[in-house]
Amino acid sequence: MSARVLKVHPADNVIVALRNLSAGERIEFENDVYELPYTVEAKHKFVTEDRQPGDPIIMYGVLVGKATQPIRRGESITTFNLKHDADHYGLDKKQPYSWHAPDVTAWENRTFMGYHRADGSVGTRNYWLVVPLVFCENRNVLILKDAFERELGYAQPEVYRDQVHELLSLYRAGDMSVIKKMQPFVDESQNKTLHHTNQQTDRPFKNVDGIKFLTHEMGCGGTRQDSAYLGSLLAGFINNPNVAGATVLSLGCQHLQADMISAEIKRQNPRSDKPVLLFEQQAGTEYALMSQAVKETFLGLVEINKIERKPAPLSALTVGLKCGGSDGFSGISANPAIGHLSDVIVALGGKTVLAEFPELNGVEQELINRTDDEAKAQKFINLMGDYSAQAQAVGSGFDMNPSPGNIKDGLITDAIKSAGAAKKGGTAPVADVLDYAEPITTPGLNLLCTPGNDVEATTGMAGSGATVILFTTGLGTPTGNPVCPVVKISTNTTLKNRMPDVIDFDSGPIVDGEQGIEQNADALLEYIIRLASGEEITQAERLGQDDFIPWKRGVSL
Repeated sequence: MSARVLKVHPADNVIVALRNLSAGERIEFENDVYELPYTVEAKHKFVTEDRQPGDPIIMYGVLVGKATQPIRRGESITTFNLKHDADHYGLDKKQPYSWHAPDVTAWENRTFMGYHRADGSVGTRNYWLVVPLVFCENRNVLILKDAFERELGYAQPEVYRDQVHELLSLYRAGDMSVIKKMQPFVDESQNKTLHHTNQQTDRPFKNVDGIKFLTHEMGCGGTRQDSAYLGSLLAGFINNPNVAGATVLSLGCQHLQADMISAEIKRQNPRSDKPVLLFEQQAGTEYALMSQAVKETFLGLVEINKIERKPAPLSALTVGLKCGGSDGFSGISANPAIGHLSDVIVALGGKTVLAEFPELNGVEQELINRTDDEAKAQKFINLMGDYSAQAQAVGSGFDMNPSPGNIKDGLITDAIKSAGAAKKGGTAPVADVLDYAEPITTPGLNLLCTPGNDVEATTGMAGSGATVILFTTGLGTPTGNPVCPVVKISTNTTLKNRMPDVIDFDSGPIVDGEQGIEQNADALLEYIIRLASGEEITQAERLGQDDFIPWKRGVSL
């Protein structure tokens, strides 16, 4: 029978409810008895001892807040009786750290079938990318998208267009009463019509997993710094191992010039030999631009279709670690599971990347301790400090990061949210610290400065070179990425059952007591091997969820 409560760390003075607990209920746990004065909902926490205003609340073994009101033993912590607080951090507090790597004997000889690039990297997908250097070219990008996807078999099924067509036919026939009485078009038993496999047999380019079209609102009219960051990000997307070539559209007069993007691609990756086709609209008519882009892009697709999947070791993976729509189970199920998986990848010689710096608030010292190189530890301190100061300057500090959904489902303070979010990084030493859009080049666990914002963070990870992103969620989010498969991992089985068209993998069995963290992580790694080999695609890929939002380096949590 599964447990009803859990203490995450021996030093904690709160206990997590794994099920709804009733007022007056007596909870026996670790040779102690707690009588609950009020109902405690699942995912929320009650204190193990009376707390007075100013007393610390400890969870995950770290300070996550201080009481603002008296809190009785057995009573829940809430936004009414608790405020965010976290320990100070710095190099002067750095402690020695030793890592006990997991046993990876079972994975050492395992491989995935990937696309090998000239620079030695290996992609899990083989994409052609179409990007604009400035928002003025968005329309042309979307026209190319419609033309290529429809003709080459990459377009989404027109399920909803068919529904509108049916409604229009009834309207023209004067059958408004029929429309009003209609049942939903698709019931649960017919959902397969929406969850197509995206593996159409009539595609002419069998080895091209897709053509991806990005649009954005940048490139001119903003600061030169914004344009420079955009150039670095777009170059990172083109250099991503999942991308085989790119078409770049330029108006011609914008801040982000064509020669700048070419130089940035080479600066980031001198060994890159990918075809990058540049077209400038002000050189002639739109028709001439588009017709040339169509022809040259088609020829590019012919060439990358010659690339075939070949075996690659698991050390060739670059795995992004992300959470969004988090709940009170995130830090005890899905996040620790991908944390263990991260440790396995690191022990095998691969790369993992932990981002979302606002959601590392409160665990900075632990990460500093895990960073052997003091210069890199100082870089982390500087990035965190500058980011926090910018947020505070506009009255929106890291303590304001939790969303209403987070709070409703048990993440009362940012430090609680952050301590659970940091579990995604496992226990491995920190190998490198990167600013936004810096390439991931060092094997091991990397820290990447991004916002917590789901799409800005996943965009940043893909721009730095992630080839698979693991995305845990307790509330559900459809977030995807144009060039990097985003695996949605539910923290609880209820979510998996409620949103099967969004969730790819379930860590709920950990909460239910059916699986341990390592067992769940092993099953997830088996899934990733199939995914990286092209044997599986994510729900976000099925839905065509290609989210792309560059971070403009303003305050975004």
